Amino acid sequence: MLHLSALYRYPLKSGKGETLQQVSLDKLGLDGDRRWMLVDEASGRFLTQRAVATMSQLSALWNANGGLTLSAPGHSALEIALPDNNAELRGVTIFRDSLRVPDAGDEAGAWVSEFIGKPTRLVQIPLDRARTTQAGYGKDDDQVAFADGFPLLLIGQASLEDLSQRVGRPLEMLRFRPNLVIQGSDAYAEDSWKRIRIGEVEFRVVKSCSRCILTTIDPQTGQRSEDREPLATLQKYRAQADGAMFGQNLVNDGNGRLEVGMPVTVLE
Repeated sequence: MLHLSALYRYPLKSGKGETLQQVSLDKLGLDGDRRWMLVDEASGRFLTQRAVATMSQLSALWNANGGLTLSAPGHSALEIALPDNNAELRGVTIFRDSLRVPDAGDEAGAWVSEFIGKPTRLVQIPLDRARTTQAGYGKDDDQVAFADGFPLLLIGQASLEDLSQRVGRPLEMLRFRPNLVIQGSDAYAEDSWKRIRIGEVEFRVVKSCSRCILTTIDPQTGQRSEDREPLATLQKYRAQADGAMFGQNLVNDGNGRLEVGMPVTVLE
């Protein structure tokens, strides 16, 4: 029987993931998922582990009031409040999108600048400033926070096990940064799904996920694998025009609540 075997949230884009037992959904996916982001202070361009591998060691826990708790080895923890309506708006760029979003303030800016090692700002995205999802996929009014292109990422547990076997060592699921892990399906069964239901919430499966160098970073240590695994193996047998595919991007139709153990039904 298909069921939801794990839930992960990433409050800060490219920061450490949180393991959850249950979570609510809003229009932008999991409540609190990738609502915060680091940007270069001068250019406003977004920062991720692709360029700053040490971000894998940056813990950002989401608070029930929407705020954030930042911590990292060698740094004292910092509580950050959700920016209010009077917060300064900062122009930022994430891939092809340029938008203006609330800045978390100078204390947060000083903390993240010290961690990153150059002038950096922390920004937050409210619902009313969300981006639209990648053109050509899903519906015109689908929206996303600071995730790469879509609100949610799903991976089948059997798919990870197959990849681990091909690479020749166990791989951590957090390397691939999914929100939802499904157990009970065959490897890569998710490639053929178009609509699923988890609990009472329906999801559209809109696009395969193209993987990048970030998958080669050990989520525990922040070190890149010298053999470029698992990306090298993925490129051998999962390559398409857009890259090496692993996992599926989802959009939730409606709000609701998810809990580990819930049954999963493939509708289409």
